[in-house]
Amino acid sequence: MIVDSLVGLVGETPLVRMTRFSASVPPTLIAKVEWLNPGGSVKDRIGIAMIEAAERAGHLRPGGTIVEPTSGNTGAGLAIVAAQRGYRCVFVMPDKMSQEKINLLRAYGAEVVVCPTAVEPDDPRSYYRTAERLAAEIPGGFQPNQYANDANPEAHYRSTGPELWRQTGGDIDVFVTGVGTGGTISGTGRYLKEQNPDVVVVGADPNGSLYSGEEARPYLVEGVGEDFIPDTFDPSVVDRYVTVSDRDAFLTTRRLARDEGMLVGGSGGLAAWAALQVAAEHPPDATIVVLLPDSGRNYLSKIFNDEWMAANGFLDKKGVAARVAEVLAARRGDLPAIVHVHPDEPVREAIATLHRYGVSQMPVVKRDRLESRDDVLGSIAERGLLDRAYRDTGVLDQTVGELMDEPLPMVDARDTVDHAMAVLTAQAPAVLVCQGPMPVGVLTRADVLDFLLEGPEA
Repeated sequence: MIVDSLVGLVGETPLVRMTRFSASVPPTLIAKVEWLNPGGSVKDRIGIAMIEAAERAGHLRPGGTIVEPTSGNTGAGLAIVAAQRGYRCVFVMPDKMSQEKINLLRAYGAEVVVCPTAVEPDDPRSYYRTAERLAAEIPGGFQPNQYANDANPEAHYRSTGPELWRQTGGDIDVFVTGVGTGGTISGTGRYLKEQNPDVVVVGADPNGSLYSGEEARPYLVEGVGEDFIPDTFDPSVVDRYVTVSDRDAFLTTRRLARDEGMLVGGSGGLAAWAALQVAAEHPPDATIVVLLPDSGRNYLSKIFNDEWMAANGFLDKKGVAARVAEVLAARRGDLPAIVHVHPDEPVREAIATLHRYGVSQMPVVKRDRLESRDDVLGSIAERGLLDRAYRDTGVLDQTVGELMDEPLPMVDARDTVDHAMAVLTAQAPAVLVCQGPMPVGVLTRADVLDFLLEGPEA
């Protein structure tokens, strides 16, 4: 396929199953990967829509200047179209945005004005009011104003919503997305609900945003949440909100890269974390789609920088930043790497093995030498076996295969301790650790506690 310009490639982004990321919940999450748009984000859709609407209305004429307050992504979407049509661009950004975003807009030939974040929206220094002033002062200046432009939600009503409906064959139960200007959730949600009123539309919102809170407070996630309610937002479309902390958003962002190879921005991590919470409430056959709006390449100096994360209190050496492999390596004693049992062994012998090694659970495996995770058939736990044996001593002479439980949940040795702790629950007090396809150990909550108490200092 040959197109006349990159603008012709906006939209029709694919859906991708997030199998590893969603392993702890019944449904499989599906991601709408919007960073595959030419400008790297969902905002490409509204960039072309707002410019074309302005041209039709006569607000933007040849040689004109586009002035827009943006967190970066809308600016990129506008800049691509502007480059094709000969418009000058001036973008106004809050100072919490990454340097990569500023450099990106300048790479497109745009001028960038940076304004303070910690001021009220109506303060003359805010990036909203600064953009308005510049649009009025610059000859031929026009502000698309994504916060009040009907072309914003309309672009999603005409493209994102129909794409999702067609790609899922109408089989979509929940749609989750971050709420920034409100255009994506309003336009997409409205279309989906017109097709099926039972579709649940969930707004993922930063802790500190006015959408889900009563008072606006500072937060670090970029491009999502607001300290005012934009005209482009239709609150009647949203069925519920899930409020997400900066920490959960950023750690989930990093986890997506590790678990799924999805390098997304913080707003994508925020939406994915919210989708995971919602998915836990649904059955296995539910279809839950989460929109991931932009690429993580704009955040390499922040979210994917350990020093920045640690400086902001999101990582520490002995906690979330440590890898599961480090915890296994720090474990003391002379335990075998994986204490295990076979399905044909009597329960009596299995309990003796548990006591011999001082462990409370172990995997049930096909053979003595584990060659892959497929060799794991199930698991047994001391508490469950003893409860059964206490009620019926005949259980002791049954085979392990007759009484074994489901296999232990699996994590990768490269996973962070934070990820492992999300899997370790009261129902799953241990996890099987794999190095790629090969099981290499069993990790318990006690192992993590010992590591935190005695591990190396940061």
